[in-house]
Amino acid sequence: MRKILVTGGAGFIGSHYVRTLLGGGYPEWEGAHVTVLDKLTYAGNRANLPETHPRLTFVRGDICDSDLLRRLLPGHDAVVHFAAESHVDRSLEAAEEFVHTNVTGTQRLLDAVLASGVRRVVHVSTDEVYGSIDEGSWTEDWPLEPNSPYSASKAASDLLARSYWRTHGLNVSITRCSNNYGPYQHPEKLIPLFVTNLLEGQQVPLYGDGGNIREWLHVDDHCRAIDLVLNKGRAGEIYNIGGGNEQTNRAITERLLALTGSDWSRVRRVADRKGHDLRYSLDETKIREELGYAPRITFDQGLADTVAWYRDNPAWWKGATRGGGSQT
Repeated sequence: MRKILVTGGAGFIGSHYVRTLLGGGYPEWEGAHVTVLDKLTYAGNRANLPETHPRLTFVRGDICDSDLLRRLLPGHDAVVHFAAESHVDRSLEAAEEFVHTNVTGTQRLLDAVLASGVRRVVHVSTDEVYGSIDEGSWTEDWPLEPNSPYSASKAASDLLARSYWRTHGLNVSITRCSNNYGPYQHPEKLIPLFVTNLLEGQQVPLYGDGGNIREWLHVDDHCRAIDLVLNKGRAGEIYNIGGGNEQTNRAITERLLALTGSDWSRVRRVADRKGHDLRYSLDETKIREELGYAPRITFDQGLADTVAWYRDNPAWWKGATRGGGSQT
């Protein structure tokens, strides 16, 4: 039986990947055993995964724990590395934790992979490593110009991953994705924060004039792209994963107000965040042409389905610790 280790597999994106794999959604890993390694910080939730499954092993642990990694990794065929601190606003207040988890954790994981002989790694990153772009779209060879401690720590981890390919010959690929949305996303992020506040009759905090532009992608499309990179991606390569759907934060707010039957009286303008990037946009030509990727879920349908999920699952999000919100 093939085995795959998923770090951060109890988080939003990682758990979607694991649930889909266990459900037979990725044919090349049909019947594989999945080991999830997750520290279960505030953003990790064991309830995001099946309580029991014959092909799932859950390990609560830290990717910075080298001894644990070296015990756990032998016998696995691949690693998909989702584990990261990812909330921009939190990184502005406590950058050290982001450097420790995202940089040191990635380095220790890569060392353990080399020591254990795992043959394949996908390192999951973010479009935020590129900084901000006024016009056009980033290609994979664009210079890295991160503007927050979070994005800087992810850029550093990307460079580490690349160095292990170049220096040690590790079969690792890097993915950089646009903003994700969908079920099970922690309610500190823009869409679930706004949805859950509106469902409870509360106001939503909109940064500045709401003119910041992001590209949105449903989590299911993102995870399908990761599966393609895992199976067909080239070692040492970077693959942008975009949704081709740019929206201002104001436009997102308008859509969520409409979907929850709310109006602009629920919107509270707040001071803009320090170093807030104006616009993100990915050129995803490479993954489309090389691996045959294309998103399947339209934004209108995906957003409506996401709002419906939060409306139908209040016990899940009311049990999560809610932060001040991030409009990355």
